Amino acid sequence: MARKSLTEVVADDLLDRIVAGEFAPDSLVPGELELSSQHEVSRMTVREAMKTLEAQRILRVERGRGTFVNPLGRWGSLHAVLRAVSEGQDDAAVAVQLIELRRMLETGACELAAGRISAGDLDRLGEEVDKMQAAHRENDVPAFVASDLAFHDIILHASGNIFVAALFEPLHRILENRREETSRVPQIQANAIAMHAEILKSLRSGQPESARRAMDNHMNQTLEDLKAFVLDKA
Repeated sequence: MARKSLTEVVADDLLDRIVAGEFAPDSLVPGELELSSQHEVSRMTVREAMKTLEAQRILRVERGRGTFVNPLGRWGSLHAVLRAVSEGQDDAAVAVQLIELRRMLETGACELAAGRISAGDLDRLGEEVDKMQAAHRENDVPAFVASDLAFHDIILHASGNIFVAALFEPLHRILENRREETSRVPQIQANAIAMHAEILKSLRSGQPESARRAMDNHMNQTLEDLKAFVLDKA
């Protein structure tokens, strides 16, 4: 792995402090002189680090006032947003928005997969559902989560669209952490198994609209379960 430049080190440190809540949205961040002193680097290095975060829309410069932190919803870096969600700003709104994102991408992927999925992939999907059922009986949450994620991953790749799988790859850690939380609830596991079985049935039928509807129903159930079993008890 290549060694980070001083500019990258300063930018990452400032992002860490933002994610940790030291600098709230719309708050003023330290100036170049203060940051250069803290990091023992030149003001030019700090300036470049600030420009990096500004280009990602994490920071904004207001002429005559200073540099401020943008709200998370305005950030333009997926990597930074995921970092904030996984390490800092982990609230109910973010949880719901993640399901909304999944719905937008996964229903379309499932529709595409219905016309493209191979017999081998269908067999693998069936195996993952069987593993989920076994994990549910044994209350093995990690095994349940692994098979749940694998099921969706097979569909994403079976869609045949190279962008879909690539877009989901950075989300993997977030999805895994959230599945660990929600899958501790036996009823959520049972609901997920039933939904996955319906998705598999639709994919086997080869009917794109049916597959899209089955995945959409799964996303609806996931959102309802999140609200009923997790968010309402937080």
